[in-house]
Amino acid sequence: MIARQTMELKKVGILFETQLPYLLEVNLTRPIKLLLEDICAHYNLSNPADYALQFSTTQRFVTDQNRSEIQNGNVMKLTYSPAKTAKMVLDNLKSEKATTQSTALRTLSELALDDAFTQEFINITGLQEVIQMIQSGKYTGEIQAYVLKSFVELMDHGLVSWDILDPKFITTVANCINASTVTDATTLQSALEILESIVLHSSGKYSIIEKEVSASSLIPHIKSSNADVKKNAVALINALFLKADSDKRKKIAENLQSKSMRSHILDEIIRGQNVMPDMAHQLYVLQSLLFNLLDEKRNTPADANDQTVQSNIQELRQIAFDTDPDSSSNSKRQSHVNEFKKLGFKNQLNPTEDFVPTPPGLLALSCMMYFAKNHSENYTKVVLENSCRGDNHDLPFAVASIELTNMLCEILKVGDTPDDDGQTYYGMFFTHDHSFEEFYCICVQLLNKTWKEMKATNADFNKVFAVVREQIARALAHNSSQGNFDSFRQRLSHLTYQDIVVLWQQDRRNREELESQAKPIVELREQITPDILDLIRKQRLNYLVEGTRFTTKVARRQDKFFFCRLSPNHKVFHYGDCEENASPSIEQLPNKLAVVDIKELLIGKDCPHIKDKKKVQINFAFTLQPEEPQMNEPINFVAPNEEVYNIWMDGINALLGKAMISEDMKHDLETLLSMEVKLRLLDTEGIRIPDAPPPIPKEPPNYEFVFKNF
Repeated sequence: MIARQTMELKKVGILFETQLPYLLEVNLTRPIKLLLEDICAHYNLSNPADYALQFSTTQRFVTDQNRSEIQNGNVMKLTYSPAKTAKMVLDNLKSEKATTQSTALRTLSELALDDAFTQEFINITGLQEVIQMIQSGKYTGEIQAYVLKSFVELMDHGLVSWDILDPKFITTVANCINASTVTDATTLQSALEILESIVLHSSGKYSIIEKEVSASSLIPHIKSSNADVKKNAVALINALFLKADSDKRKKIAENLQSKSMRSHILDEIIRGQNVMPDMAHQLYVLQSLLFNLLDEKRNTPADANDQTVQSNIQELRQIAFDTDPDSSSNSKRQSHVNEFKKLGFKNQLNPTEDFVPTPPGLLALSCMMYFAKNHSENYTKVVLENSCRGDNHDLPFAVASIELTNMLCEILKVGDTPDDDGQTYYGMFFTHDHSFEEFYCICVQLLNKTWKEMKATNADFNKVFAVVREQIARALAHNSSQGNFDSFRQRLSHLTYQDIVVLWQQDRRNREELESQAKPIVELREQITPDILDLIRKQRLNYLVEGTRFTTKVARRQDKFFFCRLSPNHKVFHYGDCEENASPSIEQLPNKLAVVDIKELLIGKDCPHIKDKKKVQINFAFTLQPEEPQMNEPINFVAPNEEVYNIWMDGINALLGKAMISEDMKHDLETLLSMEVKLRLLDTEGIRIPDAPPPIPKEPPNYEFVFKNF
């Protein structure tokens, strides 16, 4: 209770005109009205209703709704209430003196950010006064800038509909951005923002703005040295684009995709400065809207009776195989069927059927035609390469192009509404008037290259496309916003199939490493580690039971062999001499040493058989030292390799009740742990595992609901 009371009490400083400031303890649970009465009493002020508190840093009025924002150490000003301040500002706006109006507008532009003030100002018809000031068209310079800025901030609160504005008002604001004499950045920024909001939020006003403003008329503002003016100019273009009907969108797109307009966007915005997040969002929206024009063609199926479609398909065949277009004879018709098969159509008798499914519909045919006409040499090369391959290793060009077109639309999100916070755009798509088609041409050649690298067959179709999607996605992510198609093509050349495989493996390792550090995974690994260690222990002991043949140097030209194995009950080591390729049974081994009689395990230079011999591999030597040397001789070993050495070390340590510490054991433990964890988490594939378990719900007040189920 004491802690709660402490949180509700805040110590703040109060300022009032030229009076001495004082420290006040504020109880956040008390109404602001009562707090003002106390403060006014301190300063001997009558009528507390005419006063209010303001945050000194933000000029916002303190109300019962935002009093929770008061923090210890805040400094607040005692000033006139929002209602009285609004009346004073409005009276000054109506003054005949320009200086008084200018001061009032400056104050209004600052106070219009506050909800309480704005509500009071609108209630006394202050907004109508601002609208009349703009609509009159007699204000210029500083007053014009402040009045436009004040209007924007007043409307941003969403208290008044944008439909209240007259055509005359819209024309006046449009003249601000069309007039070459207006150069003030605040005026231009506010005018552009007002027109954008009218387009987006009003009904029936689009046609008025369309007559006054066009994309080409905004070029001077795209070339502005002020970043905010540039951003608002692009935002207005996006608004006009977004709200236009289908025919008008196409006209706007033609204008935007013209070489002059693209060069301005590239030179003045994308390559001319550091693009800030707000501008990046507007470029992302513009890119999305341009791509969305492809959606109509993408969702239009091919019509078998459409002569344009038929002639385009025939032209694809003619360009690829350089044949006569005449198909009157049966032999030529059969030849054409074979050529359509080589082109990779599913339906060779009627290739039009391949373009009926939507998406991608006619968009795929359009991309193929663009490739064939504008990159004829590469088109012919791709088609002929695959028509000459055999054993199902040919890439069906038509089928692959249709699937590729659909995939590119998915990557670029063609047809999707732009996200409110999207900022991803690619400069290369502003460098060409047929950017999507050029994008397709590069990617279809990449597809052919990857198909050959993977030595793919028709059964690998989906696998190849998965690799190609990854190649394109990574190249796009790497290609900077200022990049072009050449840099994109160059990046793709460094992303071969083998590179993608390596990157996938690295990503998987990184993901597994990250997931393995999650608290639930760590706890799971700790839980199953004893079982895995027991499994490794059993494997090591089984290896010792099977036995190993060891070599002992007895002369320069002669090797002596002996064999050692552990009894099945893991209690006795049996050993003895043997032939080079022999694996004697326990009964054939005359010597033995009980596990309980082993005093210690010696390794390396501590072994007695190593001390006087220089040529023996010391690193693989070990000795079983018995408790009573006079009764049992020590067994001396030199393992043939590191693997055998590690297994015997682990096995002997396990028998002696010690920890297994070899590198092989650590590797096996990690491998088996990872496999076991993956098996147990198969059902959670794609689900993010939280760091902490969900909270246990509180117990219900009673359990009467249990009996209702019986």
